[in-house]
Amino acid sequence: MSSANGSTILVVEDDAIVRMLIVDVLEELEFKVLEADGSEQAQDFLKDLNRHIDLMMTDVGLPVMDGRELATLARTLRPDLPILFASGYAESIEVPPGMHLIGKPFSIDQLRDKVKCILE
Repeated sequence: MSSANGSTILVVEDDAIVRMLIVDVLEELEFKVLEADGSEQAQDFLKDLNRHIDLMMTDVGLPVMDGRELATLARTLRPDLPILFASGYAESIEVPPGMHLIGKPFSIDQLRDKVKCILE
């Protein structure tokens, strides 16, 4: 699946500047993007089963409910949803089976390649 197919990515990032940069890059790559500033807003998107989501990209270090807890909830609601964790501490993060990780900071090319690989 390529970005031209209009895949929808839910981006969960509490840092507004980082979120804006990720969203801008994904939109330039022709993905549809849903933005969530934290786990509560992300849950609203995830619980709306009429809303199609192809991938959830979440920061690991979110307040209230961290990215791993959010991923567990996401998989409960949407069992086949691919999850991409983003972390500045990638080397110390254990990723559950079937989930993916990208280390911060990452380049536009790294993000593009990772997302395309997950969605193919």
